[in-house]
Amino acid sequence: MAEADGATLSDAHTDQPGLTGRRAIVTGGTTGIGRAIAVLLASYGARVFVCGRNHEHLEDALERIRDVGDGGGLDVDLAKAEDVDRFFAAADEFLGGLDIAVINAAVPAEAVDDTSEADTRYQLETDLVSYVITAQAAARRMQAGSDIVLIGSMSAVSRKGGNSIYVAAKSGIQGFATALRQELAEKDIKVGLIEPGFTGADFHYPEFPPADQARLINEHRMLRAEDIAVAAHFMLTQPRRTAVSLMRVETRREHP
Repeated sequence: MAEADGATLSDAHTDQPGLTGRRAIVTGGTTGIGRAIAVLLASYGARVFVCGRNHEHLEDALERIRDVGDGGGLDVDLAKAEDVDRFFAAADEFLGGLDIAVINAAVPAEAVDDTSEADTRYQLETDLVSYVITAQAAARRMQAGSDIVLIGSMSAVSRKGGNSIYVAAKSGIQGFATALRQELAEKDIKVGLIEPGFTGADFHYPEFPPADQARLINEHRMLRAEDIAVAAHFMLTQPRRTAVSLMRVETRREHP
């Protein structure tokens, strides 16, 4: 069979905007899914600015990001209003504008009966309120052609007992994404939601040590953070007329 030339294949492709030179923030970009997304975006030429709560994790993430591209960051706690302001001030200075916001920062949260009121408030401030506030701050900085990607969770779909606070937060993000998408559509700011399933990370599953996580990943019963990063990349490289509004990324086989 003769090899097809570019003209023959022209109707088999769609425009795929690149990421080179785009300016991106990634909250919770120092570990797990956020770190994987930040590294991948940087490798495709985006300038990234990340945040996380732990300075050592921040330094580790920035070293990896700078191996493949251009990045900066700050250690902050987005449950604190003053730290949200500090993060965006630093991102403004580093990036000089904003084209992409990946809203991902979260902490573990469990059942109402197992959690104090103080911890419940902190978890909701981090896992829901900070999502809304950082998305709001990002949207106010964005021009037409920008993207907001919210990282939710399949917990909003399964809604299993034992982590009701986390389910509340992720269900809230699910509804927020739908409404925000409609509010920003005419401004050409796209809003997408990615809901990962069972993804390897010390953050979420301390009961699964690294060796067990590696085994489950090899058995296709656990996802890697990089799998979610690839989904984010796909969402961000579609034509402007196309809104990939929801992606659910699950393990192929049943997970523990």
